[in-house]
Amino acid sequence: METASFQGLIDVILFIIIFYYVVKFLARLFLPVLAKKVVEKASQQFQQQQENYQNQNTTQNQATEKPKEKKIVGEYVDFEEIE
Repeated sequence: METASFQGLIDVILFIIIFYYVVKFLARLFLPVLAKKVVEKASQQFQQQQENYQNQNTTQNQATEKPKEKKIVGEYVDFEEIE
């Protein structure tokens, strides 16, 4: 079994600090690009939903503007009274 040493503690602390700054540097490089792509995708989805909604409303308006056809139930028969 190994015992903890002061040199090992310093190595772990240095590793943590270096890892922190590398992640921070990479985040500054890639997060703006990633955020821009996310915003663009959300914008495209919103635009698509807006177009679908407008198309749906126009088709509904066209359907309501058509004159309604009368149902043909049958022929009209004129009865005469017999006395």
